[in-house]
Amino acid sequence: MTGTSSTESSRSVPTDVVVVGAGPTGLLLAGDLAAQGLSVTLVERRPHEAGTLTRAFAVHARTLELLDTRGLADALIATGTPLTRMSLFSRLSLDLTRLRSRFPFLLITPQYEVEHLLRDRALKAGVDFRYGTELLGLSQSAADGTVTAGIRDSDGTRSTIEARYLVGTDGVRSSVREALGLPFPGESVIRSIVLADVRLTEPPSSLLRVGGAGDAFAFIAPFGDGWYRVMGWNRTHQAEDGDPVELDELREIARTALGTDHGMHDARWISRFHSDERQVPAYRTGRVFLAGDAAHVHSPAGGQGMNTGLQDAANLSWKLAAVLRGHSARPEALLDSYHAERHPVGSQVLRASGALIRLAMARTPLQRLARATVTRALSAVRPASDKVMGRISGVGISYPAPKGSHRLTGTRAPDLRLAEGRLLELLREGSPVLVTPPHGPAPTGPSPLVHAHWTGDRATTLLIRPDGYIAWAGEHADPGALRTALGG
Repeated sequence: MTGTSSTESSRSVPTDVVVVGAGPTGLLLAGDLAAQGLSVTLVERRPHEAGTLTRAFAVHARTLELLDTRGLADALIATGTPLTRMSLFSRLSLDLTRLRSRFPFLLITPQYEVEHLLRDRALKAGVDFRYGTELLGLSQSAADGTVTAGIRDSDGTRSTIEARYLVGTDGVRSSVREALGLPFPGESVIRSIVLADVRLTEPPSSLLRVGGAGDAFAFIAPFGDGWYRVMGWNRTHQAEDGDPVELDELREIARTALGTDHGMHDARWISRFHSDERQVPAYRTGRVFLAGDAAHVHSPAGGQGMNTGLQDAANLSWKLAAVLRGHSARPEALLDSYHAERHPVGSQVLRASGALIRLAMARTPLQRLARATVTRALSAVRPASDKVMGRISGVGISYPAPKGSHRLTGTRAPDLRLAEGRLLELLREGSPVLVTPPHGPAPTGPSPLVHAHWTGDRATTLLIRPDGYIAWAGEHADPGALRTALGG
């Protein structure tokens, strides 16, 4: 934190957590922490909240489950169009109704709708928003257990914010990652992707259409209000991000990739960008964490970018809250588990989205044969297509469990129907949920807990984390094992 300014200040503002970046990931994280009674400062370089022109538009089933635990899913669904089937490469159709979720579909809605809901929640919870504020640097003190962020406000005033923890959710060009000196290894996968919101005279018969042919691929999805998100790429026309782009270019791409441009007209906005595949090697450095695009970035195939970031935030927020509120017997191990659980997920998303984009970019006869073989196999083998849907939607993600654990440990808990109500509603308190047989003993432990009961005679005991994953499970569990689990 060096340099001078016309206005200097040594003011230090103490807070529990500083979150840098007010995109979806940062908004969810900040709102979660504030809802648990913690003080949170949200620093955002932009002078005001994001507008209505955003790239992300797909909300997957697992993300909707997490939003349901915050009472936001129904409101978000009302803003978009649920799609129950995905058509890929004209040969593969994925039936999303087979997802074992309360939300067996893909919701098409603009990213700004997600941000509006999360921003309102964060404001109501008491998050201190600092728009027009740039992070200049940071330092950590092992002696007093703090991290200090140097910032500059829009009027040039420099100051510092002292916090117990800091989280960088500030995107692919993360200033937090840069301040930590962390590498962001990877490569640029695809250049000159054209993105636009348009009207269509002849909409496709399938709500979500993805196709590739010749040297091009294209993607079309409806917002439900007469506008369509269209994305296209042409190998023979590679331009820089800042080069001019016209609707005629996207029409030509669509005709090559899909055989028609569907009567594309009246673009309300159009832009060009490139796509990288990169992942930071460490999601935690002392008291500083990275999440969302600051930690990983990949191709847009599968629409997993925003969703993966939101799931990062849901994993990290309850762990930070438990440590800051003194509810963890092993705080360092709990915080380390964020990287241990989410880094492999980020790697998997990079591989999966990369595979999809490479299938779409298939050029040689051999590559196209491989694409046809893969899509035919997925169409014919239902377990294989179900696994693909589970991965893309997030409902198939599990976390590693200790050796000897019950088979359910580390898996996502479905929206169980319990005597006290739906599991996802019970998780709205932000506390773990303990599910026991109807006459099971009242639990005791160091942290707040919601005690629920099976409606039938099932004997399994489940301890479910605030993010909806099973932390511990046992059949006819003995009190000692349960006390150990509750103390973790």
